[in-house]
Amino acid sequence: MEFVKNIIGKELDTFEKKFSDAVRSKTPLLDRIMKFIIKRKGKQLRPMFVFLSAKLNGEINESTYRAAALVELLHTATLVHDDVVDESMERRGFFSINAIWKNKIAVLVGDYLLSKGLLLSTSHDDFKHLHLLSEAVKQMSEGELLQMEKSRKLNLDEDIYFEIIKSKTASLLSSACAVGAYSTSKDEQKCDKMKLFGEKVGIAFQIKDDLFDYGNENIGKPTGNDIKEKKITLPLIYTLNKVDKTLRRRIIYILKNENKKPDSIKFVISSVEQAGGIRYAIEKMNAYRDEALAILHEYDESPVRNALEELVRYTTDRKY
Repeated sequence: MEFVKNIIGKELDTFEKKFSDAVRSKTPLLDRIMKFIIKRKGKQLRPMFVFLSAKLNGEINESTYRAAALVELLHTATLVHDDVVDESMERRGFFSINAIWKNKIAVLVGDYLLSKGLLLSTSHDDFKHLHLLSEAVKQMSEGELLQMEKSRKLNLDEDIYFEIIKSKTASLLSSACAVGAYSTSKDEQKCDKMKLFGEKVGIAFQIKDDLFDYGNENIGKPTGNDIKEKKITLPLIYTLNKVDKTLRRRIIYILKNENKKPDSIKFVISSVEQAGGIRYAIEKMNAYRDEALAILHEYDESPVRNALEELVRYTTDRKY
């Protein structure tokens, strides 16, 4: 990641200042919450993808900074709302907004962030940015609802799984790459190419997240968390479609009735490992990563392309 920061370090520093200004509020409570959010920012992968996609296709300008801010505003809004939906008390190792200020305020904070994103785009006529990101938020909502519906029925279909993660996770990363490219090129073909690139990376990113559920490292979320929440991930889908009927029935029974018991969770994790579910998911993840890199390699080699490649590999090699 150091190489990435060498290429766009100045842009990221400038972006942080612009983002802080963008979320300021004259309402004291809201301003306090915004400062809380900024202090606990994540890895900022999405703004990195915006800036590198922009630099790959032209010269970074004010439109690029607005695109990155829009992506981060909408991403943060969805995280705040997600924590309310999931009743999550933690975010990035700290208390979540809803844990400190309760659900009503958390929902309004998410709405505020969404509205700031909309205003940022409309006040500068960035309608292409707004269209791309609005489409992403729509897909994220649809993906979340589809996952809720299928989790209740314990969906075992790999195609539906990919439909969910394409909408829920990959759509925002895909749009981040697309708005970055469009901000510097105003070229629809380049925009579409980077959108597809971002989608492939986003799918690989989500599969990596699924794999963390079966690991033992300190990753910011408890091992077995997806099992507790009855989220049907790729390693589990593969396992349930490969094992014999007796073991399949046992795993499904645990998911429905014993998904909070530590010993039962360990049994499911062990079954997935033995059935080759983790190996299969890694193969799929690497295949999507390689498809993303193939698109990237249509561009001439340059420090920017190399930095983007490093960022792609980080999404699949990261430890948390």
